[in-house]
Amino acid sequence: MDTRRREFLGSLGVGLLGTRLAEAQAAPAGQERPGAAAPAASPLPIRKTKTTPLFKSPEGYPNAIAVAPEGLWIAEQKSDNACLVDWQGKLLKTVKTESKNTSGMGVGGGYVWMGANAAPNGIFQTDMNSKTITHRQIPLGGGGCHGVEYVEGKIWIAALRLRGILRVDAKTWEPEFLIPYNVPRAHGTAWVKDAIWMVTGNEQGAGLIKYEAETGRALERVQFSESDPDPHGLAWHDGALYSCDAGIHPGWPENKSPTHGYIFRIDLL
Repeated sequence: MDTRRREFLGSLGVGLLGTRLAEAQAAPAGQERPGAAAPAASPLPIRKTKTTPLFKSPEGYPNAIAVAPEGLWIAEQKSDNACLVDWQGKLLKTVKTESKNTSGMGVGGGYVWMGANAAPNGIFQTDMNSKTITHRQIPLGGGGCHGVEYVEGKIWIAALRLRGILRVDAKTWEPEFLIPYNVPRAHGTAWVKDAIWMVTGNEQGAGLIKYEAETGRALERVQFSESDPDPHGLAWHDGALYSCDAGIHPGWPENKSPTHGYIFRIDLL
């Protein structure tokens, strides 16, 4: 482990430990005493949703999406193409990338940023003429990812080895901040007004969790029903979340979901 990674993870661990110690020492007013246990944290609010399938992706295996002025960028999992479509699903542009098993994408700065979840892994920065500009591994551990988001010169990566959403500077590739997650399956991410939503999965099924971007504090959750599409990518546009059903899910037969290949809208109720 190199010095930079060791120092970063060390400072992260100290910060998390300090937070836990502060919580453990907290007590209601008038009842403070050394070593007193903090009250149990309140469970996160769980939002209900309405999902609406909209249209199929151009190639039928959408695994990540990102919003553009013209419509939606869709990362196709099998071809690893980035496809721009309008809001009716009409194909406007295709950018070919060198990513493999793409499982996250961001768009910004004039580029598409594709997260490869198979060798050679890493993030591929590709221009609009299908030219690879950079290919860089996820800082502090490399490995695969299940979500990429570009926000004002920063790349947010749902990094599998780190089990957290890592913020990286798009130019220097320096790691800056980590939001740890504790879910069996993490996938696409979406930036919404200084917060970030992430697709999750557990024994109850698919869901979403929202984190405060500045602190990493979990704010609320969404639980999908069995009849909802299977979410993979995630994006926010005009007051609603959007996702895609790739048709490929760990442990499932391919295209088991009846809405495989579809882009769908998620309205929070």
